[in-house]
Amino acid sequence: MSSPENTSPISLSELAGLVKGVVEQALGRHTFWVIADVANHNQKSGRHYFDLLEKDAAGVVIVAKIPTRAWAEGVQKILAFEKVTGQAFTTGLKILSLVSVAYNPIYGLQLTLMDIDPNFTLGVLERQRKETLLRLITDNPQHVWLADGLYVTLNQNLPLPKVIQRIAVISSAVSAGLEDFQHTLDHNTFGYEFKIDRYYSYVQGENNAQSVVDQFIAIFNSGIAYDAAVLIRGGGSQTDLLIFEHYNIARVIARFPIPVFTGIGHQKNETIADLMAHTALKTPTKAAEFMVAHNKAFFDELLSLEKSILIKTQQSMARHKQLFSLKKNEVSMIARTYISQHVQQLHQKSQGITHLGRSVLSEEQSRLRLLSGKLSGRAQLLLYGHRRNLFQRSTEIGIQTKNYLAEQDKRIAAYQSELHLISPDRLLRRGYALIKKNGKILGRADKLEKGNEIAIILADREVSATVNENKKHDGSDFNI
Repeated sequence: MSSPENTSPISLSELAGLVKGVVEQALGRHTFWVIADVANHNQKSGRHYFDLLEKDAAGVVIVAKIPTRAWAEGVQKILAFEKVTGQAFTTGLKILSLVSVAYNPIYGLQLTLMDIDPNFTLGVLERQRKETLLRLITDNPQHVWLADGLYVTLNQNLPLPKVIQRIAVISSAVSAGLEDFQHTLDHNTFGYEFKIDRYYSYVQGENNAQSVVDQFIAIFNSGIAYDAAVLIRGGGSQTDLLIFEHYNIARVIARFPIPVFTGIGHQKNETIADLMAHTALKTPTKAAEFMVAHNKAFFDELLSLEKSILIKTQQSMARHKQLFSLKKNEVSMIARTYISQHVQQLHQKSQGITHLGRSVLSEEQSRLRLLSGKLSGRAQLLLYGHRRNLFQRSTEIGIQTKNYLAEQDKRIAAYQSELHLISPDRLLRRGYALIKKNGKILGRADKLEKGNEIAIILADREVSATVNENKKHDGSDFNI
């Protein structure tokens, strides 16, 4: 090494000029396609300023970093890149870019972006996506699997409750999407009420993935019986949504024991978080509308059941009313037939008694005439005696006949009274009831079982009931 005495000192600017000359001579006329990550990106006055950096294989240690800028031509290439990929040009992207090299005495070594290959970035993102999906299936076979080419998760197989009311929402504290979600639920046209608990988290930037996971853990540890958990973001570019491609977020969603909804504000491709969730919607508003529609479907189902029950009840009452009318007519017909038969029998017996009386009287008269002819000497005395006997006998027969007829009249009246007393209408008016099961009148209660549907027929009502208990009765209620 030369000593200071033997070397003439130069200024820093002269040294910088030498470096600039060497760089321009060696690299000034060349451009290079470089693979690197974008870091520290910012935009000012329509220009882009950022660093291109490379990390080691472990992705931890930075092995190279050069400040880079994009001027007019580069800015146009970046706009074209964003249009093709749907990605915002920002920190975190891995790109393949065409750059030129320059040295500035003040700002040092710098690169200028001349062009950028969108296909490379799309390929990197797609490869990362496929690797994440493969890892989810490999590391979590009981919670994520493929079926007919579709991803199926444990969370997707959870049944939704009939009504969604208690909801846990993971979102940024300043998300417009969260306010849209809340507003849609609060102002639904059906007046349904929802209880929403907010769990705030960063929802942008891959480095914030653990923040989202921590909120899922907080929901689980809360012990609250939530009907659903909703992951919300108000939209953004595809790059802004890279956090939802993260393995840890996808894994916690797939394994989560509460149905997870996503409404992260994208209109194109599904994120991995969407693929793992129970129900994926495009926007927070769509997620809220889905929940309102889900509750409306249950309400409509209840209305349909109510209408069906009413119709079946009316049909059942009509059938039982018709059966009761038929039974009433049948009982009345049987009673009339019974009375008619007994009246006819009584009439026949009355005619028989009258004919018998006449026959006896005729026989006695014949005997009297015969004895009168044979007994000439004692005819008057015997005739007197026989006439008296005959008169007494005739009187007795008349009295017996009258008494017999009176007795038969009483029996007929008793029959009529009994029939009147056992008339179904009278029995029902006295507080008795008829019990029907399956349209048949029951005479014994031992055929009834708990849960049977029965009809109780009173004097002017028919009541439907369900048997709750069937036990023997000791008759103590009727002791006098």
